[in-house]
Amino acid sequence: MQIKKHPLHISSLGTERSIVSFHYGSIEQGHAHGRGEKVYIQAALHADELPGMLMAHHLRSRLAALEGRGDITGEIIVVPVANPIGLSQMLLHSHLGRFETATGENFNRHYPTLTEPVAARVADKLTDDGQQNVVLIRQAMRDALNEIVADPETTEVVSMRKVLMTLACDADVVLDLHCDANAALHLYTGTPLWPQCEPLARYLGAVATLLATESGDSPFDEACSQTWWQLAAKFPDKPIPMACLSVTVELRGLADVSHPQAEADADRIIDFLKHRGVVKGSASPLPPLKYPATPLAGSEPIITPSSGVVAYLLQPGDYARKGDVIAEVINPISGDVYQAKSGCDGVLYAQENRHFAVAGMRLAKVAGATAFRSGKLLSA
Repeated sequence: MQIKKHPLHISSLGTERSIVSFHYGSIEQGHAHGRGEKVYIQAALHADELPGMLMAHHLRSRLAALEGRGDITGEIIVVPVANPIGLSQMLLHSHLGRFETATGENFNRHYPTLTEPVAARVADKLTDDGQQNVVLIRQAMRDALNEIVADPETTEVVSMRKVLMTLACDADVVLDLHCDANAALHLYTGTPLWPQCEPLARYLGAVATLLATESGDSPFDEACSQTWWQLAAKFPDKPIPMACLSVTVELRGLADVSHPQAEADADRIIDFLKHRGVVKGSASPLPPLKYPATPLAGSEPIITPSSGVVAYLLQPGDYARKGDVIAEVINPISGDVYQAKSGCDGVLYAQENRHFAVAGMRLAKVAGATAFRSGKLLSA
């Protein structure tokens, strides 16, 4: 194992933060030399979402044992704390890890888009050999990011994005570990990546996988994978595989932080890596898929026009039919009760963990099968 420290741009006198990455296997065995795959796994990009951080802790011990036996065929990188900036943001005993307090920016948005700079570098070099094109494109990605990293006009959060992207951009598999407020396990990935993602959904027992090619504001997972399908569309006469399976893994809810659950999730990730051939050995049999993937544009936000105390009638993982009451919003002064109903059939995969609503608040999300939304598809 190698441990690497990546200092961030110093934003204020007397402060300095770093990202630490743990490298298992060997890059000499990885895809740059034609053998094995590179896998990148990070946790807590939203720094107050801790299930992934605990799971990464248990995953590291498993990877160390596998490496000791020579069972890792390429390189696996784990970043257990992806956001040291957000980890330090405390206000009145509350952890503010989703947005940078200096700018209000979501830590999982605004990652570098690489399609145009990469296209300019490879346009006259692409061949009729898909794997050779993968090598060319990955090198172009690294070169493009090196130029961005060298930009002197930067901030601490921008440098953090660049470090994470540099570690992940040329990986075969990228897993970004998050959680929702109160949720069942679910995934986000690119529409063209679903065939590669389905085994992961099966192993993890995902109740929903939300698919999109453009969700808005360049979240980390999309920034890592989107270049491949955009280049394939830009150069339709050249074979360009979907060479990066990048997935946001939502490990249930904020309160789902326990050793048994984290250990079980780590074991399921190892099964997936065995299934991919990144780790030697026989993977557990693939479990059945709980529900088919659905478009992110078909995810219905359940919103209340009323304020009051929220009582949920359905829980994450329940299947909602159109017209089913998801929650009641009760005004204890007037006695009025607003029934928040599902507008479609689908799995209720996430809901708020707060039980007081203001008007316009999103209470829950239902994974419908029919796309009906457009524009920015992710929550703030």
